[in-house]
Amino acid sequence: MKGNPQTIVYTLCLLLLSLSFCSPILAATIKGKVQDKVSSEPLVGAYVSLKNTSTFATVGLDGSYKISDLQAGTYALAISYMGYKTLEKEVTIAANSQTITLDLLLESQHQQLSEIMVTARADGGSDRTARQLERNADQVLNIVSSRAIQISPDLTVANVVQRVSGVSIERNSNGDGQYAILRGMDKRYNYTLVNGIKIPSPDNKYRYVPLDIFPSELLERLEVYKALTPSMEGDAIGGAINMQMKDAPEYFQVSANIATGYSQLFLDRDFLSYNASDINYTSPYEQHGSDYNATASDFPSGTINYKAKRPMPNLLGGFSVGNRFFDNKLGVIVAGSYQNTYRGSNSLFFNSTVVDTDQSSTVTDMQERQYSEQQNRYGLHTKLDYRLNQRHKLQLYNAYLNLTNIQTRDAVTTQLSYGGYDAEAGNAGLTYVVRSRLTEQKIYSSTLHGEHQLLDNLKVRWSGVYSSATSEEPDNTTVTLRGIQENFNRQPTTVEGMTRRWEHNSDRDLTGYLDVTYTVPVAGVPVAFSAGGLYRDKKRDNFYNNYLFSPQNVNALYGTDYNSYTDIQWKLQNPRGSVASALSYDATENITAGYGQFKLETLKMQVTGGVRVEATDQGYSMRFPLGELRPESNQVYTDVLPSLHLKYKPWQNQNIRASYFRSINRPGFFEIVPYKIVNEDYNERGNPDLQRAIADNLDLRYEFFPNATDQLLVGVFYKHIQNPIEYTLQRDETRGQDIFYAPGNFGDADNYGVEVDWIKYFRNVGIKANYTYTNSQITTSKMLRVRDEENGDLKAVNIEQTRPLYGQSAHVANLSLLYKDTRTGWNGQVAASYTGDRINTVSQFLDNDLWQKGFVQLDASVEKRFKHLTVFLKANNLLNTPMEVYIKNANSKNSNVPHQSVESGKTLIRRDYYKQSYLIGVRINF
Repeated sequence: MKGNPQTIVYTLCLLLLSLSFCSPILAATIKGKVQDKVSSEPLVGAYVSLKNTSTFATVGLDGSYKISDLQAGTYALAISYMGYKTLEKEVTIAANSQTITLDLLLESQHQQLSEIMVTARADGGSDRTARQLERNADQVLNIVSSRAIQISPDLTVANVVQRVSGVSIERNSNGDGQYAILRGMDKRYNYTLVNGIKIPSPDNKYRYVPLDIFPSELLERLEVYKALTPSMEGDAIGGAINMQMKDAPEYFQVSANIATGYSQLFLDRDFLSYNASDINYTSPYEQHGSDYNATASDFPSGTINYKAKRPMPNLLGGFSVGNRFFDNKLGVIVAGSYQNTYRGSNSLFFNSTVVDTDQSSTVTDMQERQYSEQQNRYGLHTKLDYRLNQRHKLQLYNAYLNLTNIQTRDAVTTQLSYGGYDAEAGNAGLTYVVRSRLTEQKIYSSTLHGEHQLLDNLKVRWSGVYSSATSEEPDNTTVTLRGIQENFNRQPTTVEGMTRRWEHNSDRDLTGYLDVTYTVPVAGVPVAFSAGGLYRDKKRDNFYNNYLFSPQNVNALYGTDYNSYTDIQWKLQNPRGSVASALSYDATENITAGYGQFKLETLKMQVTGGVRVEATDQGYSMRFPLGELRPESNQVYTDVLPSLHLKYKPWQNQNIRASYFRSINRPGFFEIVPYKIVNEDYNERGNPDLQRAIADNLDLRYEFFPNATDQLLVGVFYKHIQNPIEYTLQRDETRGQDIFYAPGNFGDADNYGVEVDWIKYFRNVGIKANYTYTNSQITTSKMLRVRDEENGDLKAVNIEQTRPLYGQSAHVANLSLLYKDTRTGWNGQVAASYTGDRINTVSQFLDNDLWQKGFVQLDASVEKRFKHLTVFLKANNLLNTPMEVYIKNANSKNSNVPHQSVESGKTLIRRDYYKQSYLIGVRINF
């Protein structure tokens, strides 16, 4: 090149500029969506690659993929996904191409076996299957998939269910979820299913099942039914929770996991334990008979042999093995889970009372509690299904669940109303109470199920079920010491006494189900007519035995005569034990039910309706009556429960639902026994005249499914309840100074609300949010003390007061932020749950109900996948939000009480701190 330098530079610039227009230095992009060919569901995680290159992409949460930085040329695009045929597509990128949009449809794999067509089963635990089931359901329901459960911070079903719209949970003493409250309806108004079969409760008094007994990893999905069809049992006003357990996969699969972790609580203080192995599971009364006179030597010292130390790390593990055999006719799956965790709480508890003509509570004592709990939770489930041929199928399902809770509660009570209490000088009378309690709950269920397509339009289903639930509390020991505080220094003094108690109960169900469906065209529209029913024979027994001890030396001093609980010499007060208690009883219940149902579906409309009839015979027999007027009794009644469910589909991806159903709530087994017992906080009584509650339920919901994973659900509900069952503190009619806690029926109640549920995915980011507003009203009688105008005597008057139903929160909300990158294997979730204020205990005094303060719980989880290995981390209660109970008034008499603020206008009753907990583990899948 010749010429001056300026000409050369100018020429080079022109050359580079022309090359920039002529050459494809702006690389092209291929993007689009990968979906199921039939259902148009996005295939999240599908692998999109360019053959003979290292370039690939994975399908994101919204079903999209994107491959960038491609030069002009022809590429072979390969798309693969488990359970689907690999698709290859040739793509040519021209020199001037910028972006090519290419949507891809994959076809599921299938194979022809003689006359049976076996198609790859949709992944029942995926989010897209959950959304599809919600969309196609006959009634209003919500579903949480096993994949959503797996990547969540939750380890038990009780904690999982709180993520569902309209659901809040009642927590146990260590802060874990235990019972579900659906749409503001207390746990008593719901029932629990496993694979669609109702299971009994191990609780010694009530019907409801503690959901913390179920490890969440055994589930394929969790279904929350908010409306009942005629084919479903009718005793649920709030709804029903169904745990659909894992099914046999279409090919050999093995998965296992192991994890460890720790609670922040025990990094800050010691764990108080006792020798739980040194426990007699049966009392001397049961070992030797009713005529045996026990001595103190019959009671081992394990339950009072306390040690304070840091606990071992938590240990959790699980496995699942499944496959199909004999040309896919036989499916087998075995899955198990084990969790050994150390939990606890630091609690502050106040007792209070209303005195004289006060309309607000006066605090009488303050108790500081420390809970230390070792939980052993394990479960095993097996399922065999055999396809005899295309028309006949048999299933055998077995599940065993066990939760053993070894708890120590160490409490110090400061007497505020007597005992020389002086806040400034730091003087007070004290009571030391330590309790050792082992609770073992078991549930076993076995179901033999058959499905038979007898004709093209005639199908029969049947099930035979044996299930049992048991609970044992052996040698529940409580030791009480007196103490003193001087100049803020605390010291135990003398021994007050000891109680040792044995309780156990069992619940056995024998149930048979039969359903027949006949499909016939009516006016050119196919209508499925179903009929069937069930018969259940339930037997329940409860046993209670209590022994009372006093110290041999009533003047024995701590530090001089004894230094530990094992040094105390005891004298047995009742050598034959106290078995004459209402907690020793037998109960029976026979349920006979039948239903008729129809279902018709056109292109735009689906109608499901019918009627169910349930006949109940519920009774009890007290084993050791003590002059009760009705030591034996039963209730017999029949209920007719109609329902109608409409689903209108204005467009393919939208539903409008409307439903009505009538349902009931039966009294608990123990509630109708005329018992009188003394509990820790209140005296309790039964009510043999307690009636069932009956409810009429209405639902209206709009559903929008823009794709197979996103959704928007907006609904309203209304419930009118006759004779709702509520527990209240009541006054004895003959002994007005005696107050007891008892169930009762209180006229009518109304409950209504609004639910919004939104799920949206943006490539690698997802948002799950729901909000429920609930309002309920019930009117009950409350007590108010006034002075008689004539003689000045104190008297009580009753005043009607309207309040929300027990356990109902006006506001419940959940927000989860998700991140998923299938290319790098990263998954993450931050989940926040909010539950608003709700009544914790109903008081007999006007405006003195105990309210649980609203709270936010924040949890998080993250995992990283390395081919067959996944490393995960879970963290719970990151905000260390306390559980607080308060009364909505304040008394100036509490101004010198610690932790009480009269200016706040509230009286603190309880405050529990649980601290954070952490878990790290690995998961292997083949």
